[in-house]
Amino acid sequence: MRASLIQIAVSDDEPVATRRRRAASLVADAARDSGADLVVLPELWTVGAFAYESFASGAEPLRGPTYEIMAKAASDAGVWLHAGSVPERGPAGDGEGGPGPGPGSGSGSGEGSPGSGEGTLYNTSLVFSPDGELAASYRKIHRFGFDKGEAVLMGAGSELVTVRLPEATVGMATCYDLRFPEMFRSLVDEGAEVLVVPAGWPERRRAHWTVLAQARAVENQSYVLACGTAGTHAGVPQAGHSIAVDPWGEVLGEAGAGEEILTVDLDPARVGSARERFPVLKDRVFDVGLPRR
Repeated sequence: MRASLIQIAVSDDEPVATRRRRAASLVADAARDSGADLVVLPELWTVGAFAYESFASGAEPLRGPTYEIMAKAASDAGVWLHAGSVPERGPAGDGEGGPGPGPGSGSGSGEGSPGSGEGTLYNTSLVFSPDGELAASYRKIHRFGFDKGEAVLMGAGSELVTVRLPEATVGMATCYDLRFPEMFRSLVDEGAEVLVVPAGWPERRRAHWTVLAQARAVENQSYVLACGTAGTHAGVPQAGHSIAVDPWGEVLGEAGAGEEILTVDLDPARVGSARERFPVLKDRVFDVGLPRR
């Protein structure tokens, strides 16, 4: 199984429509030049993960412009395409009553926020099959920003999502999710063998990015494909350095700081081999019964 991570540069100066077309072209390049089976794009690459003021204006329905061009890109290239994530606007009232056209739900208030009349915003990832059909969507569960930014502007997803490819089962997570190991262990419980993490990770915390990607691979005995953005948007330099890690924690490949396509080969059988040779997952203890003070 061959995977290509498209570390696209996100700039405030490039129109979103232009970047959509360029992303589609890069998907075609990855399929043609690398023979990729799976292609991955980063988080919120249409608007920029830190361009908070653009979330509402750049939001689109699940089956919006990005959906359409990425579905065609997957079909034209004949690849499985994890199209990164987009700012999705759910239907009006979605935040109050549950999920809209994709998994997840949220609560809150404010323009374009959970419970508003305009519909909740979500950070939603899309996966397309080689025939251009939507195979899965995932609304980001852990929102970054604490008391500002994504944390208050977007609703939280509530469902774990996996998608079965011919070679392996992929578990879906997004950026800040990487800091929550219990989520990844739950994805493994759902059968995940390859953990795909699109991100808009800042350069100032790049060291965390690398360590966390390797940790999630080692502790779950899974492949981790972590795809970030390059460039600078909203005044925030991006980390780049997309990384692919195998189930033993070995780095299979790492991109540099600029726009780049990183291609690696995965052997799904290596996941089962690692779990059989070093069966750490069998020794999990959920409740050790320690006394409470």
